[in-house]
Amino acid sequence: MSDVAIAAPAARRFRLPPTLVMFALGWVGLMLATAFLADVLAPYSYTALDLRNRLAPPIGFGGVLIHPLGTDELGRDVFSRLIYSIRMSLLIAFGATLIGAALGTSLGFLAAHFRGLVEQCVMALVDFSASIPFLILALSVLAFFGNSLTLFICLLGLHAWERYARIARGLAISAGSQGYAAAVRQLGASPWRNYGRHVLPNIASTLIVSMTLAFPEIILLESGLSFLGLGVQPPETSLGSMVGYGREYLTRAPWILLSPAAVIVLTTFSVSVLGDWLRDRLDPTLR
Repeated sequence: MSDVAIAAPAARRFRLPPTLVMFALGWVGLMLATAFLADVLAPYSYTALDLRNRLAPPIGFGGVLIHPLGTDELGRDVFSRLIYSIRMSLLIAFGATLIGAALGTSLGFLAAHFRGLVEQCVMALVDFSASIPFLILALSVLAFFGNSLTLFICLLGLHAWERYARIARGLAISAGSQGYAAAVRQLGASPWRNYGRHVLPNIASTLIVSMTLAFPEIILLESGLSFLGLGVQPPETSLGSMVGYGREYLTRAPWILLSPAAVIVLTTFSVSVLGDWLRDRLDPTLR
């Protein structure tokens, strides 16, 4: 009986993820594979024109096989543009998420280490950043400084950095009061080694879950700014810019807008599901 009692919790702990999580894993994997293999998968360049098949419908609605998802107002293949848009949107989302996590975690560790005036300044900056509507800030910066891909990614990286700062500060203070961090300090380890080799690995699971929750928010922000014309600029393309261009042809050629919109919805939904699943798996208080 004891062996059965021990085996049952282990089986529950390592059971297969539910169907929804498996779908989310498969979709995210498909999007990553599409982004890495965009040059191989796309049948045409995203700027190639085919004016004879302008606004051609997709297959199943009277379209032709050479354009399976139809064409846009300039005869560009929607399927090819969708593939390259997935690459661009994921590049922006990954880059901005990493920038926000690195900035927020570094400032959180800084506040936890020095305390006092430094901590007060960091937390005041956190509160100030959280009080400003990010969309208004992004519109102001992009309208004043112009737009480039590097500036756009760095600007989106400022989204939700205060979330990482609060988490890193709180967990670093908690780790500092525990035995392992104090022992490392007493052995003469530098603050860089203490936080980088000992504190950070112990709080990484919480930060990873926070990143999975912020990732879909950045995708939606990129889509919204590109929809307004302040995101990715032509001739480059992204999911948001495809939706923005397709809105003018919603009644005549809805396939221009529906394909990238469906990808945005499924991608943000899948990443959110994975974030919730990781939180349940990595948080010991929920087991």
